[in-house]
Amino acid sequence: MLTPLPNIQRLRAFLKRGGVIAYATESCYGLGCDPSNQRAVLRILQLKRRPQSKGLILIGADIDQFRRYLAPIPAALVARLDEWWPGPNTLLLPAAKHCPHWLRGSHAKLAVRVTAHAETARLCRHLGMALVSTSANRAGNHSLKQAAACAKTFGLRVLPLPGQIGKRKRPSSIIDPGSGDVFRR
Repeated sequence: MLTPLPNIQRLRAFLKRGGVIAYATESCYGLGCDPSNQRAVLRILQLKRRPQSKGLILIGADIDQFRRYLAPIPAALVARLDEWWPGPNTLLLPAAKHCPHWLRGSHAKLAVRVTAHAETARLCRHLGMALVSTSANRAGNHSLKQAAACAKTFGLRVLPLPGQIGKRKRPSSIIDPGSGDVFRR
């Protein structure tokens, strides 16, 4: 059973103003925001104490939610995307020239994932956009697994959404489908 969605119009406005949310994902709670809002992305990096150079993952309900951030994807690769998605696989794909540096860090590629987590996919679909997705924790600490833990750790700086995390024990795999390299299993 899916958790009821919050008021989507209010949540969309909150995100557009630079708000940060905590939401359930495949293995833990994630911190998220509107990827086009630099102030919100920098707020997440500050909350996590994470360097901007590492880049961030975008999570969405389908590949169309990433298109504005990605360079054109070769047809041969598009034909293979269902090998990884939807699922707990983050792919490194070439970023568009206009993709914000605050998302890709010091990399030419952007990390994106079409989630199989039903609540997160539904949230992205209703919001009409991808979300930044990084584990809800300070760098080096364990990922948080409940909305209440996010509220306790981040206080009023984050809006925790009710939800149930998936059964996966580890974070998403990170794969470069162009080279075949796996950076995280």
